[in-house]
Amino acid sequence: MERREFIKNSALGLAGLSLVRLSENHPTIPLKLLHHTRNGAGGNWGIPWPKSQLKKVSEFTLISGNKQVPVQSWPLAFWPDGSIKWTGHAIASDLDLGAEAQLIQKKSPLEQSIKISEKGESFIVNNGILQIEVPTKGPYLISQIKRNQKTLVQKGSLELRIQDAPSAEEGNTIKTQFYISEVEKVSIESKGPIRTVIKWEGTHLGKERRLPFVVRMYIYSDNDQVRLLHTIIYDADENKEFISGLGIKFEVDFQKEEWHNRHIRFAGEGIFSEAVRGLTGLRRDPGKSIREAQMEGKRTSSDFNPAVGNRLQYIAGFGDYTLSQLNADGFEIKKRTKAGHSWIQSAHGKRSLGTAYLGSPSGGLVLGLRHFWQSYPAQIDIRKATEDVGEMAMWFWAPDAPPMDLRFYHDGMGQDNYPKQLEGLEINYEDYEPGFGTPYGVARTSEVFFQVVDATPSAEELLRFAQAVQDPPIISATPEYMKQAGAFAGAFPVLGKNRKTKELEDQLDFYFQFYKDQVEEHHWYGFWNYGDFMHSYDEDRHVWKYDIGGFAWDNSELSTDIWLWTYFLSTCRSDVYRLAEAMTRHTGEVDVHHIGRFSPLGSRHNVMHWGCSAKQLRISTAANRRYFYYLSGGDERTGDLMREQIEAARTLQSIVPIRKVNPDVPKNTENSVYASLGFGTDWGAIASAWFTEWERTGDPKMKSRLLKSMDSIAAQPKGFFTGLQMMNLDTGEFQIDQSNKVSVSHLNAVFGLPELCYELLQCINHPPFERAWLQYCMLYNASAAEQEKALGESLRRLNLQQGHARLTAYAARKNPALIQRAWEEFYKGEGGFRKTSKEKISIHPPEVLQTRHENPGISTNAVAQWGLAAMQILAFENENR
Repeated sequence: MERREFIKNSALGLAGLSLVRLSENHPTIPLKLLHHTRNGAGGNWGIPWPKSQLKKVSEFTLISGNKQVPVQSWPLAFWPDGSIKWTGHAIASDLDLGAEAQLIQKKSPLEQSIKISEKGESFIVNNGILQIEVPTKGPYLISQIKRNQKTLVQKGSLELRIQDAPSAEEGNTIKTQFYISEVEKVSIESKGPIRTVIKWEGTHLGKERRLPFVVRMYIYSDNDQVRLLHTIIYDADENKEFISGLGIKFEVDFQKEEWHNRHIRFAGEGIFSEAVRGLTGLRRDPGKSIREAQMEGKRTSSDFNPAVGNRLQYIAGFGDYTLSQLNADGFEIKKRTKAGHSWIQSAHGKRSLGTAYLGSPSGGLVLGLRHFWQSYPAQIDIRKATEDVGEMAMWFWAPDAPPMDLRFYHDGMGQDNYPKQLEGLEINYEDYEPGFGTPYGVARTSEVFFQVVDATPSAEELLRFAQAVQDPPIISATPEYMKQAGAFAGAFPVLGKNRKTKELEDQLDFYFQFYKDQVEEHHWYGFWNYGDFMHSYDEDRHVWKYDIGGFAWDNSELSTDIWLWTYFLSTCRSDVYRLAEAMTRHTGEVDVHHIGRFSPLGSRHNVMHWGCSAKQLRISTAANRRYFYYLSGGDERTGDLMREQIEAARTLQSIVPIRKVNPDVPKNTENSVYASLGFGTDWGAIASAWFTEWERTGDPKMKSRLLKSMDSIAAQPKGFFTGLQMMNLDTGEFQIDQSNKVSVSHLNAVFGLPELCYELLQCINHPPFERAWLQYCMLYNASAAEQEKALGESLRRLNLQQGHARLTAYAARKNPALIQRAWEEFYKGEGGFRKTSKEKISIHPPEVLQTRHENPGISTNAVAQWGLAAMQILAFENENR
């Protein structure tokens, strides 16, 4: 489509929207700064571009009020014609910008600069304030950090502890192994004048190697704050090895300051402020100026009252402090003089901000963990504060907590063959199989921020840092612009523009608020849990079914991730972004096996996130990750997760998803390049990975696989209603079905397949494939007569009719008369739930949700389907009013 035609069509389709100026010479993009705190550690975001609009990445400037901020930019994705589809951008700090801003294609002097130089077997990263020395191998990620050429922090390493038993049961002695990081590879993943990314890869080393890790460091020019993204991959034996501590530790040089000038600060609910040797509350007064100086974090004078100055050696020096958050609603601070002496409770509260400072008026280290209480048990340790060099550790898994116990929650209950396992599925909805419920290969990512300062921060400064850790800035293009640019095929509405649809928009807001409130109401928090939701509700116990087979953790069932991100695209709300971000982090890491025999497949919903024996592409799909990747400006870890899915279908040769219900499915043979894939959940997932890699890199192999698979789906006698076929994994081509049978599942189009097809057809002109897809969209909810006329037979009564109203709404783009049918399907509420007068999903689903304690049919993934259907109906109305 020519640019002129695109702008014309956009103007017609988005009448009433505030269109942006897209001059080829100086495009201006409206931005929203959804969350902006002072003294942040820089900011990243992504911008979509209309096809053919931007030929190459040029220099940009962020304009906010009368401020002009230099911007570093890079390409993230490309349109098929080679023009840029997405760009990533970074600024060095948010500079207390206002809520409204613009991105202008305008050259600005990039005075900020990050320099990298070699030093023996290390290299030095200098951002103008900090000089960070990074060894290329060994136990330390960072050997030292200088601020203005003064060494304040050193020996940054990862710590791991593993016990051989979960507890001392029946008098057994627990043995603990201690591991330290062993860096095997360091790379400069991204280098620029404003933002540089360093990547470490390695394992924890003790008697043997354990838990591979990937750590990324994000450094911004002229900014004393640094962000670390830490990922571990679980490769232990969950029945014999129990992690009792996992974290990162730094040493802090006190610059020979006296004990009473060494300061400890914790950001709990407020600021906990103490010195190693306290000078307040004594029997003898050291003097007001001295007391005030210590409380303010300043160096005290040496002019002590002799009654105090001659007795300093008798004032206890507390060298060890701990803040532990062992659940979501309680933390404790304790201290002791040194090892071998008792701990003293110092303070307590509910939800700590998870930030601490260790240092002196000469400088020190501020360290914070994002989602500190949400991902409990977390802990901050300060040790050896009475020695020349102290230590501060941030524990992602607190040593004070019970160790991780990741063993499967039952013994199999005699399900030693497929018939028994299928019987178990009938009662517990759990697809159990021995050996499949293992956490081997799952991962977990944590986000750490540190700041190296040249003086003890004030309470206000520390609180500001702690708040920025928990809520980093969010920068986003406006919904109007993203719709106009065709982001994610524009398959979302811009809300708040049409009074006709206000009732449905209010309903969408209710759906989101339902999700958000359930997290807090039912405390879906914890290291392995935060970011996931429960599947179904038990109306008798008034709890979600946390302990019943496949009804517990949701694991992205029915595309909850996509619903949340689509809602964000339509609203640009920070609370929606936060919930979607947490889910993307969790479902991409914890619900997927990244190494081992099941890699890189995901696990279907279960009491344990990894517990189900149905290892499937529909959970690990790149379709769930694309939104966060592009909106965040290309989050590197998310990019890794999508790339590891490119060859994921090969695992289906040995782990056949339908092996229990269809034993006739061909098994893998030696040197075979074929595997059985369904056209819905399987192909939608693998094609999403290919499509994403193609648009990110232009790889012709990915494009070829896509085209051959699209060709062969379109060539099937029944199109998408063929169901599944054998695919050549090298070429992407499906064999052509000779049986002429009709096969369809209610799950085919509820795991990202529609979103993939929207974008494929936006990028690739393929009329036969488009006809096959539109046929599926039109016929799924059609009458039996219409189905029989098109397919030779009617489809059996299918589930999720309300959710599939979004397919009807999409087909209405070709046949506008279908939109009325889509509205009727949505409000009819045929969701496949069992119905009584109380339980029927009525015209007003919110009323049902509000009485969910009486409704066994309500599940969070059902709400996701309602939301996605409503969004697609509104998108049609948005474009055609």
